[in-house]
Amino acid sequence: MERRRVVIPGGSGFLGTLLARWLGERDVDVVVLTRGPVRTGRPWQELHWDGETRGPWCETLEGADAVVNLAGRSVDCRYTERNRRQILDSRLQSTRVLGEAIAACARPPRVWLNSSTATIYKHSLDASRDDVDGLIGATPEAKDAFSVAVALAWEGVFEQARTPHIRKVALRTAMVLGREHGGVLRVLRRLTRLGLGGTMAGGAQFVSWIHEEDFCRAVDWLISNDALAGPVNVCAPHPVTNADLMRRMRARCGVRVGLPAPRWMLEVGAFFLRTETELVIKSRRVVPRRLLEAGFTFRFPDVDAALADLLGNVARPVLPVPAT
Repeated sequence: MERRRVVIPGGSGFLGTLLARWLGERDVDVVVLTRGPVRTGRPWQELHWDGETRGPWCETLEGADAVVNLAGRSVDCRYTERNRRQILDSRLQSTRVLGEAIAACARPPRVWLNSSTATIYKHSLDASRDDVDGLIGATPEAKDAFSVAVALAWEGVFEQARTPHIRKVALRTAMVLGREHGGVLRVLRRLTRLGLGGTMAGGAQFVSWIHEEDFCRAVDWLISNDALAGPVNVCAPHPVTNADLMRRMRARCGVRVGLPAPRWMLEVGAFFLRTETELVIKSRRVVPRRLLEAGFTFRFPDVDAALADLLGNVARPVLPVPAT
């Protein structure tokens, strides 16, 4: 049987490395397209692209089983005018040029999976947001107008791409919990061990998440499952509140208490850390209705099991809580 081939534009970051390794371990030929330096000695091939113009990289799309576009500048920054433009352009331009390259293929890929985000859904402390009729939009309280506008424009360019002969899936991905460098779990673990793992902004906001293995399994499953197209929520079925997540983090890290961070403190901290509070204060109560209804099963549906697998029972002395 001929080996599958998957092309991952923007695959040199946190999610791309996870996915490339997962697929490679399952005898898939992986080609990563990167804006950065091409790295050698990896179990997969890397090629340079600029994410804006067609070039020799287009040849990798011919006859590929799938394209999984993960390209886009990190949103972990201050939303200055320059950063906003880079965040938007990096997503729209890469999606647009991929559409043009796929349309020009003599043998186009069977399926095109393109990144999106669970942030597209409206802030909610009560009702869940699914990928069938979940409410989409911004909420002033969550300070998410820019992020939602980016998500809508991103999916719009993806949907408008003139590739009528291939299946397209928009990956509305939640926070991925993983061991790899660059993931949020390392940040949460460090804060928790320093005694700063208390509730954030009151802790009532929901956090949608997915274990790194289930993220890779879901993407691989979506590549093979011809029945699903359009937006798909890539998240675990049981979102948790920020307070519950941090309580479980403290338990796993062997830390009894954590200093809570009210919203004003988060605003100050975000300024000095050059990031935005929206990443913490928005309530993302997102559930994977389409994945579940299509028969996908999660290995880690509950956050405690996910943290146990990723962190284990860490035997550490209880750190003192910093003075207030």
